[in-house]
Amino acid sequence: MISQLSWKVGGQQGEGIESTGEIFSMAMNRLGYYLYGYRHFSSRIKGGHTNNKIRVSTKQIRSVSDDLDILVAFDQETIDVNYQELHNNGIIIADAKFKPVNPDDSRAGLYIVPFTEAAAELGTSLMKNMVAVGATCVIMNLPISVFRDVVEEIFGRKGAMVVEKNMEAIQKGYELMTELLGDKAGSLELDQADGKQRMFMIGNDAIALGALAGGARFMPAYPITPASEIMEYLIKKLPAVGGTVIQTEDEIAAATMAIGSNYAGVRALTASAGPGLSLMMEAIGLSGMTEQPLVIVDTQRGGPSTGLPTKQEQSDLMQMIYGTHGEIPKIVLAPSTAEEAFYDTIEAFNLAEEYQCPVIILSDLQLSLGKQTVEPLDHSKINIKRGKLVKNEQELAELESKEYFKRYEVTEDGISPRVLPGTKNGIHHVTGVEHDETGKPSESALNRQMQMDKRMRKLDSVKLSNAIDAANALHEEADLLLVGFNSTRGVLEEALTRLEEEGLKVNHAHVRLLHPFPTGELSPLMEKAKHVAVVEHNATGQLASIIKMNVGMPQKIHSVKKYDGNPFLPHEIHTICKELV
Repeated sequence: MISQLSWKVGGQQGEGIESTGEIFSMAMNRLGYYLYGYRHFSSRIKGGHTNNKIRVSTKQIRSVSDDLDILVAFDQETIDVNYQELHNNGIIIADAKFKPVNPDDSRAGLYIVPFTEAAAELGTSLMKNMVAVGATCVIMNLPISVFRDVVEEIFGRKGAMVVEKNMEAIQKGYELMTELLGDKAGSLELDQADGKQRMFMIGNDAIALGALAGGARFMPAYPITPASEIMEYLIKKLPAVGGTVIQTEDEIAAATMAIGSNYAGVRALTASAGPGLSLMMEAIGLSGMTEQPLVIVDTQRGGPSTGLPTKQEQSDLMQMIYGTHGEIPKIVLAPSTAEEAFYDTIEAFNLAEEYQCPVIILSDLQLSLGKQTVEPLDHSKINIKRGKLVKNEQELAELESKEYFKRYEVTEDGISPRVLPGTKNGIHHVTGVEHDETGKPSESALNRQMQMDKRMRKLDSVKLSNAIDAANALHEEADLLLVGFNSTRGVLEEALTRLEEEGLKVNHAHVRLLHPFPTGELSPLMEKAKHVAVVEHNATGQLASIIKMNVGMPQKIHSVKKYDGNPFLPHEIHTICKELV
């Protein structure tokens, strides 16, 4: 028996590849296994190679695996593209329909099963994916009964007959594979899981759920990969709590509508990817100048322009920090797991209202669309903070004749009292041009300096307890410090374990607050390390550059970069770091 297994299904987009992976992973999740799934797909609705790789383990995992145990192929391209990941005892299960050929018999065994033919005999070839699930059961020594609850949940609304037909398809696949495998059946049986109930979700769903828990009641947005699931989730959920989602004509409208909603006192967010964030930059500047809360999610993808819209990259970092024309205070958060994405989204709404500025939740495609096990969320951690929001007129002083409320009052911490429209004695002017304490336009040099200093002072007090996650920085003196952000967390944790087993002292620091940069937290860790490897998915080493700007020590910093659209694998980090040290 084995403690973990990697399973992949592949074929042409639109053939049910995603649903096959979903059915398999849902069943494994309900047995209590930990999972991590990553889907490779094309930027079109139908056609083009797609695959879904799912890692199953008895222990927590947060990255794609190096190798592959089982490959389920619905076309020859799937074998040709993915067989190199198979280890020497791997298994290929392929549909007989396309007359499969194994490019390397020494790497893995090929078992040809008539998925399509068997499904057609049962009524429809669409059930070929269920035949493949049944074949997988034989290899893993799984009873087909573990899939009944999943099948009933997915197909139950179509009637009991459809449910039974799909179970028959699984049974047929089981029988066909049993004949082929013989005494090799169960050769990849997993150790028993703990049976505990856990969630299995993508990062986008965690962000959307966090927005809901954080009090968001409005989302204006324009669909874009890989952010659309946030919008789709909230379309279903917000109406139940009196909220709504509006699909706007573009990202400019989405950002400005979110600003207007927050100005009126309703927590709102919008979400997009790199191209959409470029369109939002003027609105982000408006949020900073008018000191209105604004929460934006940026799910990074391959660029520039349309680039690689369905592939992994982390190249929006500089844009998120420095993209705005002029200078405004803004906060950029970077969760690294789905669980963190939930809590960080709640915190983003609090920070936006406390500091009255735009807050960007920076994600990436692997985190946003990769599916992972999430422990039950702790609702006692949810705390709503609205900052210096004056809630009623009794808290406001009576205005002198013709005077306005000092909405932009110069304060020591840079944060002024905020009122909602219509509050008595709270009348003030709001404009995107420079203004005085009451909001009236002013081009006075002295006023400009006072208001600019006031706004920028906000960043002086931004503190997060988890700005740098240094839970894996256990050595006082380290041979190597691994640094990353967003979804590279899991692959860095695995590389660290392998390097430690080889006798190296390795620390790991994951950056959760990208702006204002937590120099004080990262600097001591870098000082104690001989080498610092900054791991990121872009061509220019953006995080490494930001660390050099804020912390220094350029002679220690080594950029480890990948920008081919694929996630890092543990062995890649392990190999590069061994050579580095």
